[in-house]
Amino acid sequence: MNNKMSMGYSLAVVATVIWAGNFIVARAFNQDILPVGLAFWRWAIAVATLAPFTVRAAVSDWKLIKKHLRYLTVSALLGVTAFNTLIYIAGHTTLAVNMALIATSSPVFIVLMSRLFYGERISLTRAAGIAIAISGVVLLIAGGSLERLLSISLERLLSISFAIGDLYMLLASIIFAGYTMLVKRKPPNLRMTTFTLCTFSLGLLFLSPFYALECWIYHPVAFNPSIALALLYVGVLSSVVAFLAWNQAIALIGPNRTALIYYLIPVFSGIAARLFLGEAISWVHIFSTLAIVCGIIITNRTESQ
Repeated sequence: MNNKMSMGYSLAVVATVIWAGNFIVARAFNQDILPVGLAFWRWAIAVATLAPFTVRAAVSDWKLIKKHLRYLTVSALLGVTAFNTLIYIAGHTTLAVNMALIATSSPVFIVLMSRLFYGERISLTRAAGIAIAISGVVLLIAGGSLERLLSISLERLLSISFAIGDLYMLLASIIFAGYTMLVKRKPPNLRMTTFTLCTFSLGLLFLSPFYALECWIYHPVAFNPSIALALLYVGVLSSVVAFLAWNQAIALIGPNRTALIYYLIPVFSGIAARLFLGEAISWVHIFSTLAIVCGIIITNRTESQ
């Protein structure tokens, strides 16, 4: 594996580790911050953090920004305004097991979109690797209980009863896949820092009227030290650091390879839950981790041959 590939995979792992922590924070403050307010302040902090380091480059790229404004607008709507906000909304109206199951479908949509829009081949070996990775995620979510796993699959599929949050989460997964494909199509002469600052700023702009409406109907975010720390985490690490790492990983190794690293989020979430919430790590976590990692290795070895 060359240095470019190694760097791409490393950046993708960094992003997934940070996003795993983001889920821990989001669960802890689910009842304290309304979804649009959480999204608004997340991106407000992200823009304030990123701007001092990227404004000069963005000014230099102003002609490119105007030229690709439509592309930047669509990317901002998908990756910033819609995707994360839908996750926060879904968390208020559906079970965590539903969200986790549906979230794992995002890399599948990325692979399918790559096939549809770029004609990338999905070999049998690669499909097997994806299936192994998915089986590891499902095993982790099911807690190792075959009875529970069968109950989830059969009852849900036969009854076809979805909470509105399930639909929000499914839409978020599809939107994230679309955003990842758009990052792959980023104009090569548009710097990644400029792309990130523009999408964050536009996404925040589009969120502003929705946050104003939420404040008018309900209430604004009530700040206290713990909420401030949570917002700093999602605003600086989960937004600036993770998105820059994720976008650069896509540029280095492509959307499909990057998407497969996304399957490691449940593993990192389990480790974070053990370290910060005191939750036990069982044999289920070990076997799930092995299945997910093996699936990723098989798929990526197939692509590199």
